[in-house]
Amino acid sequence: AAAEAVAAAPPRQGRTMAGVPFERRSTVRVGIIGLGNRGDSMIDLFLALPGVQVKAVCDTVRDKAEKAAKKVTAAGQPAPAIYAKDEHDYENLCKRGDIDFVYVVTPWELHFPMAKTAMLNGKHVGVECPIAMRLEELWQLVDLSERTRRHCMQLENCCYGKNEMRVLRMAHAGLFGELQHGAGAYNHDLRELMFDPDYYEGPWRRLWHTRLRGDLYPNHGFGPVANYMDVNRGDRVVSISSVGTTALGLAAYREEHMEPGDPSWKESYIGADRTISLVQTAKGRVIRLEHDVSSPHPYSRINSLGGTKGVFEDYPERIYLEPTNTNHQWDDFKKYAEWDHWLWKEHANPPGGHGGMDYIMVFRLMQCMRLGLVPDFDVYDAAVWTAPVPLSHLSIKAKGVPLPIPDFTRGEWRKARSGMDSEKPAE
Repeated sequence: AAAEAVAAAPPRQGRTMAGVPFERRSTVRVGIIGLGNRGDSMIDLFLALPGVQVKAVCDTVRDKAEKAAKKVTAAGQPAPAIYAKDEHDYENLCKRGDIDFVYVVTPWELHFPMAKTAMLNGKHVGVECPIAMRLEELWQLVDLSERTRRHCMQLENCCYGKNEMRVLRMAHAGLFGELQHGAGAYNHDLRELMFDPDYYEGPWRRLWHTRLRGDLYPNHGFGPVANYMDVNRGDRVVSISSVGTTALGLAAYREEHMEPGDPSWKESYIGADRTISLVQTAKGRVIRLEHDVSSPHPYSRINSLGGTKGVFEDYPERIYLEPTNTNHQWDDFKKYAEWDHWLWKEHANPPGGHGGMDYIMVFRLMQCMRLGLVPDFDVYDAAVWTAPVPLSHLSIKAKGVPLPIPDFTRGEWRKARSGMDSEKPAE
């Protein structure tokens, strides 16, 4: 019964947003909600682009909003409106008539209401990961995007990584043969940052480990692999089965590093130190997802892809493709630079964080909005990439039972269409 409830699609309230282009505009007018670690660095990238104006900034901490406003004027733009009155002031930003796009960069529990408010006020919206935390919220975002005709996008920067975009082009050109399996992860030791009183605005990220047992952050690993396999564009993910370890890492770190009176001592952690999920697609492919932010290990998103002609694995990058490779030894991925995406050929040394993928993502999004193009990803991708958050929790509680992943496209996935693997447009 639980599985049937998960799978059921509510009646459609509007028309599909798959393949729907933005309206063409000479200038994209942006409002940014959240100017913490991520927002403060990302505003620099918006300001570095031609044809983009930051019209309004919002944060509950006025100093952060004012710092962002100074960046806008330093870039030669008019002073933006500042919204820092209270935790609901973002609603007033969304009501402005001079904003085309709202960028949501806040704690996870605020992503859904803010995306919803932006669309209800006629704005396209891009949201940091994950786009929502509950299955019913994902459906609401899908339905609202269709009803309002506004795009709601998960701004998944890892889809724009140099390796990811190269593998995408190679996969679509058939170099891997028929695709069979892939893997993605967010294995990133965040213990020190999650207990740092100053890094995040309060303990919000750590507190999610007291609420859910599953994969809290699947998007970075899942998004690129889903793109390789044309998920929502010819294939779809149909089920997920998840298992998780016990929750020991955060409590052990607290024991060793936190003073007896620290507020964290009141917290009980249930989030598995490592979750492993297996996702099946309609075409019989398998995607493995991992999540681990609570134990010591080097950073890895795994980022692997295998097919009937060979396999790529990242961290470290290596490849094995027939007929070039026949000796059972990994080969050098650098040999395949000719397959780099046009975005990386045009922007060989992009500014910004995460190896340049942030800049590439913002450049491409703003380009699509200016030129009236179809976005590289849409609300259906956002919903699919985020669905493991609630579903892995339920599957782990049920000892790994496979749960259906809803068809957020309501059948549109069968139609092949372009996504991340774009052609360079004429400006």
